[in-house]
Amino acid sequence: MKILTADHVLPISSPPIKDSFVAIDGDTIHAVGEQAELGSRFADAEIVKLGNAAILPGFVNCHSHLEITAMRNQLDDVEHDFATWLLKLNSIRAELSEDELLSAAIIGVREGARAGVTCFGDIGRNGNVGLTAIKEVGLRGVVFQETEFSPDNRTANDDFLALATKFEALKSEETHLVSIGISPHSPYTVSSQLFELIAQYAIINRVPLSIHAAESLAEVELLTRGTGFFSEVYERFELEWYSPHSSPIEYLDRLGVLSTRPLLGHCVHVSDDDIRRIESSGSSIAHCPKSNAKFGHGAAPLEKFLNSGIIVGLGSDSVASNNLCDIIEESRFAALTARNRNDSNRFIQAGEMLRIVTLGGAEALGLDDKIGSLEVGKQADIAVISLEHQSMKPLGDVESAIVFSASGRDVSDTYVAGKSVYSKA
Repeated sequence: MKILTADHVLPISSPPIKDSFVAIDGDTIHAVGEQAELGSRFADAEIVKLGNAAILPGFVNCHSHLEITAMRNQLDDVEHDFATWLLKLNSIRAELSEDELLSAAIIGVREGARAGVTCFGDIGRNGNVGLTAIKEVGLRGVVFQETEFSPDNRTANDDFLALATKFEALKSEETHLVSIGISPHSPYTVSSQLFELIAQYAIINRVPLSIHAAESLAEVELLTRGTGFFSEVYERFELEWYSPHSSPIEYLDRLGVLSTRPLLGHCVHVSDDDIRRIESSGSSIAHCPKSNAKFGHGAAPLEKFLNSGIIVGLGSDSVASNNLCDIIEESRFAALTARNRNDSNRFIQAGEMLRIVTLGGAEALGLDDKIGSLEVGKQADIAVISLEHQSMKPLGDVESAIVFSASGRDVSDTYVAGKSVYSKA
């Protein structure tokens, strides 16, 4: 039995506790309570005194692309054009070996662990890269095998067979910490028939899906009017694709994809009707505010998502479109951006953001029965944040201090299933 004590414990599922502890038995949380109870309950346990720190559930980064960590800082010269960025990314990726991609991905996972991330929801064309990197560092995750560029219905059956083959190969590599899902990339790169085939397969086999949706205006233009950059690409390569003349979310709903309750990445350009469809289907959202801002896509209506009862997690996206994997910084940016929207009616609070980056992300990945809060019986996935930095003094509200004053560099320890995966000491 190991006992972590600190000035603050934030269970997330209940209010913060001062002068408190978390007891770990193997890979599981055995108890959470006040330090005054320790003498009578755990006289023989190993006690780790963390002092002026906060113990909370490990952060869940529910939308990442670890396989393109190798492209960090290589795409920042693209000027105001998401489509050009995508083309350049694919060009660079094609020149990199799997070993190069894997080496960089491991760096990306370690960066996350150093910033308190214990779980990744990772999307990759070469799913083995993210899977191997997460395993190597000892983190938890759901790795989503992504589709290739496949917008033409005429190749849907072959495209599905290729995807299913890759998925089944990855599935055989699952562990108690890492599971496998599928990512039909987006409404503009996956044909309608392929979407339907994937949705049927996912429902029958209970496979989690993650989809980029309503991310850019170019995507919305294509889906609603059938015009713009992507339609020009389809014409150039003689691909068969017909606009549904609806929003991306309505399109996914029509195809039955929302009935799989997917994790939808971005959702920047969504209407109130789209939000209703997402909520009523039980789908969830991976909110990626810094990536959205870097591309100039706009600010997703986080406040509306939360007010509607939609499950929301936070994602860094790739470090090629964000440059950092710092979920604390991401949470601060998310809160401030939401408050700055013209339609904002309230201030999203620090406690809400901490729930999003822990239990919200766990719910979005379907892992909330195991992680996301410090509760007896759950896995001991834990982040410890030092409160010693001058930026957090004097310490008023501990939740506000973490969200609005701290960064990933204040994380001192990270545990996954009771094992230390990072320690600053």
